[in-house]
Amino acid sequence: MKDVILGLVGVGRIGVMHANNIAALNGVLNPRGINVRLRLTDVAEDHARNIAAGLGAGFVPSVAHLIDSGVDGLVIATGTGTHPELIRAGVDAGIPVFCEKPVAMNVADALPVLDYIRDNNGVVQIGHQRRFDAGYLEAKRAYQAGELGWIHSLRAVTCDMTPPPVEFLATSGGLFRDCSVHDFDILRWLTGREIVEVYAKGSNNGDPAIGEVGDVDTALAVITFDDGTVGTVSASRYNGAGHDVRLEIQGSSRSVMVGLDAKSALASAEAGVAFPEGEPHQTFAERFDQAYRSEMAAFVELILGERENPCTPEDAVAASRVADAAQESLATGAPVKVAVTVAS
Repeated sequence: MKDVILGLVGVGRIGVMHANNIAALNGVLNPRGINVRLRLTDVAEDHARNIAAGLGAGFVPSVAHLIDSGVDGLVIATGTGTHPELIRAGVDAGIPVFCEKPVAMNVADALPVLDYIRDNNGVVQIGHQRRFDAGYLEAKRAYQAGELGWIHSLRAVTCDMTPPPVEFLATSGGLFRDCSVHDFDILRWLTGREIVEVYAKGSNNGDPAIGEVGDVDTALAVITFDDGTVGTVSASRYNGAGHDVRLEIQGSSRSVMVGLDAKSALASAEAGVAFPEGEPHQTFAERFDQAYRSEMAAFVELILGERENPCTPEDAVAASRVADAAQESLATGAPVKVAVTVAS
């Protein structure tokens, strides 16, 4: 049995989710002769100790102690502002790194991190979990197999049931950066094409405090790909029906929709139609539960050299470029061109 020791930094909401998923990996990987062990740290020591105790994991008092303890991979689930420093620490230690998106607060801050990773032969996987969702995987397969024909339009939707705390929104970089960046990433990944222009509009009809910290609660971006294909990306903080994530791909031969299932957060207005009949998803963690689990299993496989990196820092920064352009368009009211290279 081969031990793989993962070191986790940050046990806030998403860090706790990752910790639980790591602890559950052995049910999947033990039959392959792989035993995954977890060590974690957080500045909130008492909370971190409690999480570690509940999972049978080890607690260490600092990031330096965590890295020095001999972990095989570093998982970063802290605030965005800390990502560059922690990525560099993992690269310096010569261990693979998994980091929640994004690489940095904006593209300008991310470019030196990309250079550092490349210059030091670092291995860094960024957490865009939708790449592991069964629906998106099937849609990509169908498109690549030619079953959809040529794509004439795409419509991506991401709507939270309720907004996160205003304190988070004050530092998130805006709705397109912290929410729609997932759509921008998955659209590039699925189509294999670059988004070259964005035109965005937004509104604020919910909590006035969201506008006071410089964000909007609802936004729409019209996007253009490098082959002229058009699409829309919409997002909202207020979708009382439930957490709603969908992607409609309309092709010349066939159309498919990701996220249309029994738990979809919508209802038909047509008489006699009961679909969807299930209780809607409430949060992103519930909607993408299996994708997050698969993402962490993929990181272990990356550590073991069994697979290629499923989401490189360059991929993540390319999506962030589009999000930055969308935020700029939202602020200026004008279409914004997107640079298609992530090289500094």
